[in-house]
Amino acid sequence: MSEPTSVTHEQVHDWLERYERAWRAAGTDAVRELFTEGASYQQAPYDGPIIGIDSIAAMWERERDGPDEQFTMVSEVVAVEADTAVARVEVAYAGGPAPRHYRDLWVITFDHSGGRCRAFEEWPFWPGQERAAPGAP
Repeated sequence: MSEPTSVTHEQVHDWLERYERAWRAAGTDAVRELFTEGASYQQAPYDGPIIGIDSIAAMWERERDGPDEQFTMVSEVVAVEADTAVARVEVAYAGGPAPRHYRDLWVITFDHSGGRCRAFEEWPFWPGQERAAPGAP
């Protein structure tokens, strides 16, 4: 059995920049440069994962307004251990009926090359979000 790949801060930073460029690009061709064929993508920690590059690409098309979508994205690599990284990402969308602002933690597990993601998990937070389920202690 081979040892897990050690991804570097620089590789993670590069992947985050490519992710932003891909989100801003028309179509979903760039998604294939970011994710492996059988990658999983969880949009929230308790959501079931979206499995496979075609399903991830379809989700991207549903979730975004298109390449002209107005937003800013700031990201910071928080931790890297073996093939997994954690990044803090802040995204502010200016368009639409109401501005949206998110602070996320992304858990990204890379393939053996360190260039593509094989598992992505997002922990999104936004202003006014409840911290506990109604009625929870």
